[in-house]
Amino acid sequence: MLRTLLAAATLAIGLATPTLAADDPLKVGFVYVGPIGDHGWTYQHHEGLKAVEQAYGDKVETTYIESVSEGPDAERVIRQLAASGHGLIFTTSFGFMDPTIKVAKQFPDVKFEHATGYKRADNVATYSARFYEGRYIAGMIAAHLSETGKAGYIASFPIPEVIRGVNAFLLGMQSVNPEATISVLWVNTWYDPGKEADAAKALIAQGVDIITQHTDSPAPLQTAANAGVLAIGQASDMHAFGEDAQLTSVIDNWAPYYVERVGMALDGSWKSTDTWDGIQPGMVQMSPYVNMPYAVAAKAKILEDQIRVGLLHPFTGPIIDRDGKERIAAGETADDGMLATMDFFIKGVEGDLPK
Repeated sequence: MLRTLLAAATLAIGLATPTLAADDPLKVGFVYVGPIGDHGWTYQHHEGLKAVEQAYGDKVETTYIESVSEGPDAERVIRQLAASGHGLIFTTSFGFMDPTIKVAKQFPDVKFEHATGYKRADNVATYSARFYEGRYIAGMIAAHLSETGKAGYIASFPIPEVIRGVNAFLLGMQSVNPEATISVLWVNTWYDPGKEADAAKALIAQGVDIITQHTDSPAPLQTAANAGVLAIGQASDMHAFGEDAQLTSVIDNWAPYYVERVGMALDGSWKSTDTWDGIQPGMVQMSPYVNMPYAVAAKAKILEDQIRVGLLHPFTGPIIDRDGKERIAAGETADDGMLATMDFFIKGVEGDLPK
């Protein structure tokens, strides 16, 4: 099984996709926003790549490009993959959406899959996970362990996915402590251990005693551990980076999806679809519940099971935004349209919401 570690700067660029023999392996490309060693978001996508290799052997040839900036650099990298014979390309960050769509128009015979976006085409599928389900459970745990009722949230960019996660975490806290609050600090990056650590230090200085994040390195968890503060891991199980600090992690389990979609590309059944899965099918998982009383871990497991079978939805009203407007009425639940476009903070979120 051959893996090509693509050096973007040395690829020959051409807009015509090379013709492959019928028995040639399917070339599958992955574009990553961070390094595969981030131990978070990109690490989990790369685990998916390895699952594809294990499942299909020499039927596939995989390529990955790590640490690709969102914007013009992404478009260049995606185009180079398409031009070099890749029949299926996964672009794994929200900011890759427009570059993916643009390149897909130029290569109609190449199949593209974009993570966390909403724009599709005949040859562009989208996929994401309902991370908010796990964040609600993590918030419930945080409320039980917090002595101050104040959590800190290190946020990447003000997009619906991140805003939704902030709100879900606080809703989980407020299910235990209605007066709980969360302080949000924006770092405007997905992966920058230095900025993430500084953000954690700043939040701890403000008096929070739980740290959570929507950034990709374990730096916030390590910082929390050094300060004697509890924390929630991001995207993968980060327990090794703060054994006495991590309560759980919300895990992104991409491997089954990647194996399925590559299989469809191989057998000719691939179609453009929109996938948004959560705890029920296993795309969102929780790492072991540790550093907490048994009763809290048991309650977390019950919540997990309730979400899995559809008995609990994190965004069930009444939900009031921080301007006092009712967004979701009592007894109603947010539909996917509201969730996918969420642009407001609920009551109890402290910090700016950039427009």
